[in-house]
Amino acid sequence: MTDTSTPLVDLRNVRLNQAEHIVLDNVNLLIVPGEFIYLIGKTGSGKSSLLRALYGDLVMAKGDGEVCGMKLNELNRRNVHKLRRKLGIVFQDFGLLTDRTVDKNLEFSLRATGWNDKARISDRINEVLERVGLGTKGYKFPHELSGGEQQRVAIARALLNEPALLIADEPTGNLDPETTRNILELMHGLTAGGCSVVMATHDHASMSSFPGKKLLCENGVITEV
Repeated sequence: MTDTSTPLVDLRNVRLNQAEHIVLDNVNLLIVPGEFIYLIGKTGSGKSSLLRALYGDLVMAKGDGEVCGMKLNELNRRNVHKLRRKLGIVFQDFGLLTDRTVDKNLEFSLRATGWNDKARISDRINEVLERVGLGTKGYKFPHELSGGEQQRVAIARALLNEPALLIADEPTGNLDPETTRNILELMHGLTAGGCSVVMATHDHASMSSFPGKKLLCENGVITEV
């Protein structure tokens, strides 16, 4: 059973800079298992900076933070992979390797995070592809898939290590409305198992169909709306 008492994300008085410019300041954020959070705000308001901080790609200029039990202030090039093994990350542009099949894309990610057993790798790939509705598409190359199918592969890749937290930066930005709905249904379904989702988006229409906590990045601060 998922422990909902221990936060997955705990940020305290955090400041984030970009090239000495303060993007977000005095960020206090608590995320517990099973939450779906929309991160909204104009382009340049700090949404992507916050997500980058959560997966250890942007160093905090001030404050303290923990993500999935790891202290952000103690991250470095030698240990950041330990944090990222606990996370799933999905981007707007899918980020698939175009020169290899879906199966090989997923195998590459598993091997990069320490999986070595061929049978276990094969089983896990089959499991996540079934979960995202692509159980028969593993042999295909990315260019043979629709945009929605490519994003499902990206989500499957993010789920390989059974993450406690899924971070998604504009995951439906390149998709049509119907495909967007399917992707959001899939992502919302993850919370039932205790996984939390933080999703940066401009798609206000989808938020009414798929409720979640809304955090607004504006004028250098984050507020719940």
